Amino acid sequence: MQQWIRLYFQIPLFLRLLATVFVMMLFFGMLIHLYEPVNFPTFFDGLWWAFVTGATVGYGDYVPLSMPGRIIAIFLILTGGGLVTFYMATLSAATVKHEQDLSNGKVTFKGKDHIILVGWNERTRQLIEMMESNKCKDHIVLIDRTMNKLYESHSHVHFIHGDPTVEETLEKANVCEAKKAIITADQSKTEREADQSVIHQIVSLKGHHPELFIIAEMLTSKQRVNAERAGANTIIRSNDFMSSLLYHELFHTDPVEPFQLLLDLLTERQFHEEPVPASLKSEKMGEAVRFYFSKGEFLIGYRKNQEPTFEINSATPVEEVESFIILTPLRI
Repeated sequence: MQQWIRLYFQIPLFLRLLATVFVMMLFFGMLIHLYEPVNFPTFFDGLWWAFVTGATVGYGDYVPLSMPGRIIAIFLILTGGGLVTFYMATLSAATVKHEQDLSNGKVTFKGKDHIILVGWNERTRQLIEMMESNKCKDHIVLIDRTMNKLYESHSHVHFIHGDPTVEETLEKANVCEAKKAIITADQSKTEREADQSVIHQIVSLKGHHPELFIIAEMLTSKQRVNAERAGANTIIRSNDFMSSLLYHELFHTDPVEPFQLLLDLLTERQFHEEPVPASLKSEKMGEAVRFYFSKGEFLIGYRKNQEPTFEINSATPVEEVESFIILTPLRI
């Protein structure tokens, strides 16, 4: 008996209450059927009456008329009615608590093939908005230890509060089932500290999921080699990128705005590199440019001897080229 009692209390509260309510209604339904077989000719009639009475609905289609039957009804109202009310209150409280835990980053993510974002900042916020505007269907798990709650509402974003280098946090984010991860640098720290923190996070993610594809943001070029050794597949040197943009903005003489042009370009197009099509190997570069233009794509460069070149000469033989660098429409 003690073993059954222990097993009962190991069942989740929601299921335990549901089972208790159901057993209680079965008991009172059978009891009223046995004491008043005329008014409750079948067991289901008694069960129906027990649920209606216990839920304080009271349709009045079945009513106990004898003294024992009315005593049974009193006990049902005192026990079953209170139990049903307690069950509904517990269910409501559990729903509210789950919603609070979800927004507070305490609920484990159960999906797979998701994208992990480490660090909540303006860059990750805009990245999420871009993915939403392009109707990206991938689920996102956001890991951040500075926020206690995710205040912005995104249906496909699951927030995990915690340190991305701690095993418990990585398990909550279900890193072992993720397909990609983006680690952003914490710009509230010094550049050296931010890069070291990113490298530490790369090691933690790779240790949990060795095949995970990691895109890491580094603030200094000195730590790039260490990030690659740690396991980063792609390094984004944000400071180098911004310095180049600032240089173009400072010294360009045309009326165009380099930063806005590049931003618009990357919003609608993406860079793509592919092997030279067999049909173009005997042609010149001019024919290759026309070939991609007919498909709504733009040939902007090629790779030769593993080095990228962006100066296209229409007379250059394609057979000397290893691969093409193309601007294609943004694909999700």
